[in-house]
Amino acid sequence: MLNKLFWEDFVPDVRELMGEVTVDLEEVVAFAKRYDPQPFHVDVQEAEKSIYGGIIASGWHTCSMVMRLMCDSYLVNSSSLGSPGIEEVKWLSPVYPGNVLSAFRTVVETRASASKPDRGIVKTFWEVENEKGQLVMSMIGINFFLRREAG
Repeated sequence: MLNKLFWEDFVPDVRELMGEVTVDLEEVVAFAKRYDPQPFHVDVQEAEKSIYGGIIASGWHTCSMVMRLMCDSYLVNSSSLGSPGIEEVKWLSPVYPGNVLSAFRTVVETRASASKPDRGIVKTFWEVENEKGQLVMSMIGINFFLRREAG
């Protein structure tokens, strides 16, 4: 197992690959039927008549796939205390079954908590590209991590 990541280990301005995921048609439809049942996510015939020309993944499904890559690449092996939220999420291009998505993270800012000396705050910019290098999604969010040595 890797060494556990603490707040001090997050370095601004370093872009890191978190991993890749291949978008699966059955998962796209199953997710959408449960959480986002718009026709272009769940119905092949309707999706083919849509502006997308076929089934596309829900943006929320794309977020979920990226969340898994975050967990596998660093969050599960960290001192993460969770997140107060996402400041911004943009779905820039449709995500189709068969696309291979690569997700990257870049730490934008780190700062020690002013009120809780045992933790720090990390602001991160996440980018998701398809196999053609086209940007399909971006997010900016905040996470809390324990500090290796408090204040």
